[in-house]
Amino acid sequence: MLNASDIMVSAGGRVLLDSVSAAFDSGRLHLIVGPNGAGKSTLVRVLARLLRPQAGGVSYGERGAEHWNERELARHRAMLSQTIEVAFPIPVRDLVMMGRYPHFSGRPNPVDDQICDEVMRYFEITDFADRDYTTLSGGERQRVNFARVLAQIWHPIKDCGRYLFLDEPLTFLDIRHQIDFMKKVREFASRPDAIVIGVVHDLNLATRFADRLLLLHQGRILANGNPSEVLTRGNLRAAFDVQPTLITDVVTGQTSVAFE
Repeated sequence: MLNASDIMVSAGGRVLLDSVSAAFDSGRLHLIVGPNGAGKSTLVRVLARLLRPQAGGVSYGERGAEHWNERELARHRAMLSQTIEVAFPIPVRDLVMMGRYPHFSGRPNPVDDQICDEVMRYFEITDFADRDYTTLSGGERQRVNFARVLAQIWHPIKDCGRYLFLDEPLTFLDIRHQIDFMKKVREFASRPDAIVIGVVHDLNLATRFADRLLLLHQGRILANGNPSEVLTRGNLRAAFDVQPTLITDVVTGQTSVAFE
């Protein structure tokens, strides 16, 4: 379980998060949605302990996030950001191996090599192994970076959870790879020790893949629950200030969203 309690964040005289409290349990995919400027990325950065709130706190299991040292936290928590800049040539496999750095000193051991190979196969980037990362397309780079991030927390750690944070991870991916990516995220999130929290803009992908949705508006939680509870006409009008149309598939029962 990950808990956020009364999170307050402000910057430049503007309140970014206002008394945000939420609980995120394991074995489910939690997605955060909302309009631009709602505080989605700020919340994920606070939850990942990359940003310190002015008030409130975050706990991983029974321990407050502030009580983890950086190396210990890096073995349990990984984050994929919107944009990742690598300004120097590096082979793809070496970049993926960077995800294993918190787990070894000096040089990788056979387990680290095995994990690196497994995540590269998982994301279908084995053919890129020897290529210079800087020569890849934006979508290829995103897949490589997700392999690196998952390498960091690929194996379970006894008596402790794994925490994965995703800030708009679908950037640069085409439709096929967006769907493939979300399937892989959903698969990882189903593991009993994994807590996965992500920000996405596409409401239809969110409702298709999320177990739980948190809808933010002006730094506050407008709704939190399963997709059908959160993506109502009233909530969507309040958050996005447009008229939504909800379409339910009579076979799957899945709801899609369109805006007039």
